[in-house]
Amino acid sequence: MSKDNLELHKVNIEHMEQYNQLLKYVFQVTKHTMQQVGWEEKEFIRAKLPSFERASVIGWFDKENLVSQCVVYPMKVRIFSQIYDMGGLTGVGTYPEYSNHGLMHALLEKALYEMRDKGQYISYLYPYSIPYYRRKGWEIISDKITYEIQDYQLPKSRQVAGEVRRVPITSPIIRECYDRFASVTHGALIRDDLAWNEYWLWDNDDITSAVYYNEKGELDGYVIYWIADEVFHIKDMIFMNEEARIGLWNFVSAHFSMINKVVGSTFTDESLAFLLEDAKIQENISPYFMARIVDFEKFIEQYPFKPDTRKRVWSFTLEDPLLPWNQGGFTLTIDRQGKGKVEPTGKKHKDKIDIQTMTTMLLGYKRPDYLNKIGRLVCSENTVDMLEDAIEQQTSYFSDYF
Repeated sequence: MSKDNLELHKVNIEHMEQYNQLLKYVFQVTKHTMQQVGWEEKEFIRAKLPSFERASVIGWFDKENLVSQCVVYPMKVRIFSQIYDMGGLTGVGTYPEYSNHGLMHALLEKALYEMRDKGQYISYLYPYSIPYYRRKGWEIISDKITYEIQDYQLPKSRQVAGEVRRVPITSPIIRECYDRFASVTHGALIRDDLAWNEYWLWDNDDITSAVYYNEKGELDGYVIYWIADEVFHIKDMIFMNEEARIGLWNFVSAHFSMINKVVGSTFTDESLAFLLEDAKIQENISPYFMARIVDFEKFIEQYPFKPDTRKRVWSFTLEDPLLPWNQGGFTLTIDRQGKGKVEPTGKKHKDKIDIQTMTTMLLGYKRPDYLNKIGRLVCSENTVDMLEDAIEQQTSYFSDYF
């Protein structure tokens, strides 16, 4: 098989069945997998249809047969105080007999060019291979912490001013609560119908939720969970403040007589163990989502640096494995209000950074000082100090999956 015999073009609605067959093959979505969450194949196709209709899907075709594809969802994400249009990359796959012909490289390159044209200057993805996507310019920007708490380790109930009420996951209250949380949370996805559809896609019918109302009647948090075989499973828990966190854990602990342990996930950089009286619980941390800046100059136009009394200037060489407009010499100027501007210089500078490192640094996952120490950021100590002062010190929260 030669790449010359294949055609690269849009995947349209008439290719929907082939699109789903390729997804299921590459990601090993078997009938058993679908049955576990109550899906029939036709139901799965119907569930994916709304996302497909809004997505940009491109693929390689061997005559009429779809053999390789990638999908970009139009999404929005909060980066510190700014909301960015984001290209959510997913559904990346190739049938094995068509591998090693550069098909994926060409698809990713085309997807990134399209993102730039649409003003999506940042892209997120869940990686099947971190090394592969690092080579293409993405870098880790968030973690997932999974934990297991035995029943005797659950926190004792503490008095709070508000109350918890159980609600179905279909209630608009859940969306309202998340929107309130995402409006003040760095890294959070701004969920529209497409994002919510993906968020619930693989959950079974037993999943439910409970929300915390403060004494003013405001929604300050929720826990999404299900109970099976005496295990309390937490899909996600969000809270606006410590009071809401305590109230929600009071609710979980109230199930003491029904369960023998709690297992769940959290997506912050805060260890749950430290907050428990019996801190000797099982916790595992692993990289979760990756991101890459699509257009560095445009990304910086929106980026909120910290204000300072000084005007800050940094000249450096930027490297990008795919995108020519992110390659070469640049000067970054940050004014006293924290607004940045990037201008190409047309020459190389001794300070060096690649797009992967720039992304994880600007999104707050790793600090400039650490990146400098491990050789990912080549610059003077004065520049490190300037960047430390200029970049907000918050870690991305990202609990979605697509």
